[in-house]
Formats: sequence, structure tokens, C-alpha cells
Amino acid sequence: MTRRAGGQGGFTLLELIISLGLFALIAVAGMALVDGVIGVDGRTEARLDRVADLQRAMVVIASDFDQIAPGPMAGDAAGVRFVRAAPGFGGIGIAVAYRVEGGRLLRMVDGRAQLVLADVAGARWRYFDGGWTARWPVTPDRSAEWPRAVAVDVQVAGPGGGMLRRIVTLPSPARTS
Repeated sequence: MTRRAGGQGGFTLLELIISLGLFALIAVAGMALVDGVIGVDGRTEARLDRVADLQRAMVVIASDFDQIAPGPMAGDAAGVRFVRAAPGFGGIGIAVAYRVEGGRLLRMVDGRAQLVLADVAGARWRYFDGGWTARWPVTPDRSAEWPRAVAVDVQVAGPGGGMLRRIVTLPSPARTS
């Protein structure tokens, strides 16, 4: 700031340009910060949505096995079929099957496909009855029995993907000899 002979003071053009430049830098830094926060928020929301999808898929699988009903159960490493109770339908069981098709984990209910989880690289089913096996029933004479537990390993595709495992114990009254 300079003083003139008449006692009036003022800013020179150079001082005004420098101060405007500093304010512009501060504004750009503030906008970059806001943009960064919005970007992080969007990525976090997408990840939380994916986690919710994964949790929902595991709950659906566990719920189906928790409501397993008398009837045949068959499966291999690629998929499983069984009968589950259908509350509200007079106790009639409904056929349920799981398999991966086209990168999607599908739940087949009475022949109709329902998407359980998208972006799946694969799923491996295993059956426990004293030891883990990739096929149920182990022998044809045990077709009326259920394993003690069923495990599914779901390989999630895409960035941040990994392996999810759900082990569901089956009710013991279902075992027959």
C-alpha cells in the first residue's frame, strides 16, 4: 500500500492482482477438497452397497438351509438342490437349487431363476458328514439322508473381490438310517 501526497492511500494494481491470485488459489484448493470428499463418499457408498449385497446373499442361502424340509437333497461342487418349507403355503415344500451361471449366483425356485449375487467368479459347494466331500449323497443308498452341514465358498469377482464362505449346519432330525 502506498501513500500519495494528498494523504490518500490505496492499493497498487500489482498488489490487487497478487491478492486476487491468492484468493483464487485458496478457492481452487477448497474446491479440490470438496471434490475429494464427494469422491470418497461415492466410493464408500458403492462399497457399502456391495457389502450389503454380499451379506444379503449369505442370509438368503442360510435361510433356505435353515428351512430345509423333508425330501431329497443332491449336490456337487457346482450346485445343490433340496426342498425347503414354504411358510404360508400349507406346509408344502418348494424345490430350491443354487448354481453359478454367467457370473451370477442364481437361486432356482420351482424352476424360476432369482438373482442372489452378481459379479461372481465361481462357487464351490461342499457337504459334511464326518468329513468334507464334494458330492451328496456320497452313495446312492444315502439319498434319503442329509449331510450334517453344507458349505459354500463364493469367489467374488472384480476389484476387492475375495472368497466368502458360509457353513450352515442342518437339523439333526432330518438324518435317517
